[in-house]
Amino acid sequence: MNNKIKLVKFTIQHITPQYIGWLNDQKLVKYSEQRHSKHTYETCLEYYQSFLGSPDLFYAVINVKTNEHVGNIKATIDTNNSVADIAILIAKGNHGYGFTAWSKMIEILFNEKKIRKITAGTMAINHPMITIFKKSNMKEEYRKKRQFMIANQEIDLLGYYLFNSQCN
Repeated sequence: MNNKIKLVKFTIQHITPQYIGWLNDQKLVKYSEQRHSKHTYETCLEYYQSFLGSPDLFYAVINVKTNEHVGNIKATIDTNNSVADIAILIAKGNHGYGFTAWSKMIEILFNEKKIRKITAGTMAINHPMITIFKKSNMKEEYRKKRQFMIANQEIDLLGYYLFNSQCN
């Protein structure tokens, strides 16, 4: 697997002005529900703390060569049903970081956490994310028609899934 990035457990040290800026960058979060919120150090700290003591995973995506924080990836884990939902934000795009981080998270969830099914969703106009889903062998599971509004345009929500072949 590509070694240009690594996933490290997100810590309080990752809550920097740069990170907070990503969450407030309307271009960067245009396909995320984060676009509706104003983020501060306090809101980011509260979000980080919500992972403490939970089964959920929250990682910083780090460029191995420069040690730069380039994004985040999280998995919300339903332990009762052995299902995890992944979400990602890559601030430094067009380097393959998104697909690599996504692949590493799938590997962690299937091999270490023994998750049987991974899910994820995105807006139908988020073509880079859909490309990552398809490249990861995820399949479309559902479409919620006209779920989101962007610039007075109704946008569908697409849901994707991937089963752990070791659990079949």
